[in-house]
Amino acid sequence: MSVRVQAEGFDVGMELNCFAQTRTDIGAVVSFTGVVRDTSGDLKEMQIEHYPGMTEAAISKIAEEATTRWSLADVLVIHRYGSLKPGDPIMMVATAAAHRAAAFEAADFLMDYLKSRAPFWKKEVKTSGAEWVAAKEADEDALTRW
Repeated sequence: MSVRVQAEGFDVGMELNCFAQTRTDIGAVVSFTGVVRDTSGDLKEMQIEHYPGMTEAAISKIAEEATTRWSLADVLVIHRYGSLKPGDPIMMVATAAAHRAAAFEAADFLMDYLKSRAPFWKKEVKTSGAEWVAAKEADEDALTRW
């Protein structure tokens, strides 16, 4: 299991190629990459803040829960902080399991958690001003599946 919270960008292809490459006991690898999206047409940057140590511990705890719940062989979570531009990769989740259903469900679970509960604070900086991103009801509702 690997959890990384970092300011630096990452190469999605390289990360996925390295993830679980030496495992011969898996039948499925599932990945998801989140990208900074400009829904308003005037987003200059997304500023993401977190508390070092606390954030990694919180994500590690939920990754361990996913590993146990779905009998995962491996998990990778990368989440960036700092100033990100539209189109920049913001996060990546990868799961490896013996069977695809477990890998898909665990990845979905982790993504829902990261969207709603991971201790990050996001501010959108637009040409018209800056504002903190509020929690969305749909993201909260997604957690009820788990």
